[in-house]
Amino acid sequence: MKRILPFSLIVIAAIVLSACGSMARQGASESAIEPMYDSAPMPMMAEAPASEEYYAGDVAQGGGGVAAANVERMIIENAEITIVVADVEARMEEIQTMATTMGGFVVSSNVYKTFRNNVEAPEATLTIRVPSESLNDALDQIKENAVEVQNETRSGQDVTAQYVDLQSRLKNLEAAERQLTDILETATETEDVVNIFNQLVYYREQIELVKGQMKYYEEAAALSAISIRIVAEATIQPIEIGGWEPQGVARDAIQDLIYFWQGFVDFLIYFVLNTVPVLITIGIPLYLVFLGVRALYRKMRGNRKKIEKVDEPEAKKKQQ
Repeated sequence: MKRILPFSLIVIAAIVLSACGSMARQGASESAIEPMYDSAPMPMMAEAPASEEYYAGDVAQGGGGVAAANVERMIIENAEITIVVADVEARMEEIQTMATTMGGFVVSSNVYKTFRNNVEAPEATLTIRVPSESLNDALDQIKENAVEVQNETRSGQDVTAQYVDLQSRLKNLEAAERQLTDILETATETEDVVNIFNQLVYYREQIELVKGQMKYYEEAAALSAISIRIVAEATIQPIEIGGWEPQGVARDAIQDLIYFWQGFVDFLIYFVLNTVPVLITIGIPLYLVFLGVRALYRKMRGNRKKIEKVDEPEAKKKQQ
């Protein structure tokens, strides 16, 4: 048994080093792998997303055990859109039904009241997920019969490189798990069994984490998210009185009022933070100088009055 364990340990170490070598191409610094029978806890493996440059080189060389011909681009596509409709609640129900019919689902929905142009009307926000291949069709149906499309944004994220790296990492982790399982079946010493079992627990946790990340990428790429804001038509209608639309005048007046208070607040901030400290630093020394000069003047004036009082009797005597 003691002869088998060192040989098996070398095999496991070779598999683990191979996994580390695959991750090193991403630029991630992994902790050193502890001996298989060391009682110290196994270090956690750091996550490092792969770059596009690594993906291109890895696929060209068949890196990660995945042939270039078998690599399929994995793109996560999402969209945001704001539409104006006559009936907010009815349109929201239509969009929810559309998402379910397409094979997707509703992630969240919210209806609330808004008050614009002296009009109270409902407004809604909802997020749905539809199959990525149906994203264009879903957007077209959302915009269909809308009074206005105020905003439409689409975004895409290529996660092919990250997914290929996860596949490679999963393969190496599962190979290490199989080797540990074989060693555990032949181990007889209690200490060896406990140590190997602890290593198995660690590798199985890592396998589950990698599978969870892969599942997230798969679901995110398969189902595109659409965030929708539905605005009532009544809230965007301009106010009109006898052909005269005071909306522009009111907007300009409010804008001027905002500019005035903005300038006034800026002046107060500048005055408090700049002018007041300057006045304090200059005013206090000048005030102290003033007090000193005034005290000196009063003292000199008091001495002069004393001299005049002393000289006054002598002047009277001379006159007599």
